Amino acid sequence: MSPTFRALRNPNYRLYAAGGLVSNTGTWMQRIAQDWLVLAVAANGAIALGITTALQFLPILLLSPYAGVIADRFPKRRVLQVTQVMMAVPSAVLGVLALSGTVEVWHVYLLAFVFGIGTAFDAPARQSFVSEIVDEDDLTNAVGLNSASFNAARLVGPALAGVLIALLGGGVTGTGWVILVNAVSYLPVIAVLQRMDARALHSPPRVPRGPGALREGLRYVRGRRDLMLILAVVFFAGTFGLNFSVTSALMVTEVYERDSAAFGLVGSAVAVGSLSGALLAASRATVRLRLVVVAGLVFGVSVVVAGLLPTYWSFVVFAPVLGITALTMITAANTRMQISTEPSLRGRVMALYMTIFMGGTPVGAPLIGWIGSHLGARWTLIVGGAATVLGILVSLAVLGHLKDLRRRVLTPSGGAGSLALRVWDSQAVERAGKQSDTPDLGGSPREVDARPVARGT
Repeated sequence: MSPTFRALRNPNYRLYAAGGLVSNTGTWMQRIAQDWLVLAVAANGAIALGITTALQFLPILLLSPYAGVIADRFPKRRVLQVTQVMMAVPSAVLGVLALSGTVEVWHVYLLAFVFGIGTAFDAPARQSFVSEIVDEDDLTNAVGLNSASFNAARLVGPALAGVLIALLGGGVTGTGWVILVNAVSYLPVIAVLQRMDARALHSPPRVPRGPGALREGLRYVRGRRDLMLILAVVFFAGTFGLNFSVTSALMVTEVYERDSAAFGLVGSAVAVGSLSGALLAASRATVRLRLVVVAGLVFGVSVVVAGLLPTYWSFVVFAPVLGITALTMITAANTRMQISTEPSLRGRVMALYMTIFMGGTPVGAPLIGWIGSHLGARWTLIVGGAATVLGILVSLAVLGHLKDLRRRVLTPSGGAGSLALRVWDSQAVERAGKQSDTPDLGGSPREVDARPVARGT
């Protein structure tokens, strides 16, 4: 089997991946159908869409830390089965309301919030469950394949939703049927979770019931400079760089003066890059902290370059680069967080990761929008990318890793006068890792507090 798909040798992961592909496709279909439904029933569609999105993501920000405690306290396979029901029920209710013709915008608000509660408890359990399905050697591959599945569904789901809405009556009726399809898509996930061989899972000891579990997770992360650095990278990238829906729309409409179809083409180009980045991530054998940092910096620079492109077609051609660099950073950060964390704390750590990663969006999106309205669309990308790079560099300095960064080191490389750019001096980093609690930026994964990286057995 190709190294890119090696995690599929695991029977449990094959089941999990198949169910996830169906569910991801249904999720993207509902995103399109729900937006269409809001525009059909709301007096002010733009404001209603913003409220719906905010209500759907609000529970993730409020409940994710507590959801991480649940993920560590109970069997994750059972938690995921419950969360599938928690997401399927509001989808089914919304679909029925749409088909009956009785749906109102407040129904969408309420059910989006309930759906968000299910998502909040699903995310940390789902993220950390992958490390229980596969061995540590295949974790990088499995996380990359999960991202590939999500982005493949991102390409197929919206197009399929548009076709089905038109075929099934159009308008509110068509959206109702598509939302019901998503509700049904959670059933295969429940089924494959039930069919998994529990004896082959690397399940860690469950956290006993008692106070202080959440604080324990926070203390653990606060004491790990490598994990803090990863959180800083994803925070700055998520807050200032990953606002494609805002920045690309402004660039297409204001700078290049194109229509919605042109905007859709940019979105597809980014998705193609994202899928490619996910497959590249799946092909890697290991993930180092260095990759997370460098990918974040390259992503930030790429965002700045995108803001400087002169024509629409140059923007479209460059868009996959944004997707590749973004997915490389995201999958590397996700994987590194999991392989560097004690199994008994993994749910809480990944919950904090999701909170930090997504929590910057309510701050960054309005700020980027303000910049666009006052300085112009190009500056949304230029400032966003520059803020990402600056934030990562400041984090490196504050967390004590900047001493390991080597800007331009002259090395003999070919002919006279040639230069080789080395980002880290591996020997210096190795010495630092042995003399202090600084994590190994260039070598194999390592626990900074001298505890071994367990496989969850």
